[in-house]
Amino acid sequence: MDAGDKYSVERITWFKRWTDKLFSFRLTRQPSFRFVPGQFVRLGLPLTTAPDSSLAWRPYSMVSAAYDEHLEFYSIAVPDGEFTSRLARLGVGDRVAVDRQAWGHLTTDRFQDGRDLWLLATGTGLAPFLSILNDPAVWQQYQHIALVHSVRDGAELTYRDWLAALPGHPLVGELAGRLRYQPVVTRDGAAPPGTLSRRIPALLADGSLEAALGLEIDPGHSRLMVCGNPAMVEDTRLALEAKDCRLSKRGQPGQVALENSF
Repeated sequence: MDAGDKYSVERITWFKRWTDKLFSFRLTRQPSFRFVPGQFVRLGLPLTTAPDSSLAWRPYSMVSAAYDEHLEFYSIAVPDGEFTSRLARLGVGDRVAVDRQAWGHLTTDRFQDGRDLWLLATGTGLAPFLSILNDPAVWQQYQHIALVHSVRDGAELTYRDWLAALPGHPLVGELAGRLRYQPVVTRDGAAPPGTLSRRIPALLADGSLEAALGLEIDPGHSRLMVCGNPAMVEDTRLALEAKDCRLSKRGQPGQVALENSF
């Protein structure tokens, strides 16, 4: 696998397995690569060991900060998924192709103003929100930041140690007190204390998510970002629409930005 005009070839420098299916990894980064927190990039792998094997590509949101010297990603090994199964078998030193162009509009510049930022994620849809939380400008802009992470089993509530360490983050510090974190576990009866147990759209519909976080969703000051499986994203969009929150589009500022997780 050699670098090309449209992609570079990077090496894995760190690999962490959270569960038998979930894992994170870091790649070296080209100094010229730029992205906005919340965006994604295509990663490429040869799916066979043949010398002439062409690359297969999949989109992955960055977890890392825009200023980090590495690129971090968060993935799930999909059953019978040829690409993710191969990716999950890699380790430190292995090579991955990285597109030279970042993509996506799940970025805070979709919003013109706002007081409260809501980040609603299922599974690996957490990834772009971690990148956004690495952005010091977000902590300066919003008075309250609500992060909601919904998973099936309690073991899938990843990155909690990173969130707990935010008060010691050199660019966040005391502003970390603006974060309100709400885990949601939908299938595990032994979920950690303080978790909710129903899907995010249902928690929005009856107001229990707002009650748990002590924060009201109001189109006047709430800005909401949603990333997860397609069914969750669509159902959440409808639940937010019922609260008079609309999609933010070019030339039509709104309160909601959406993206399906990969």
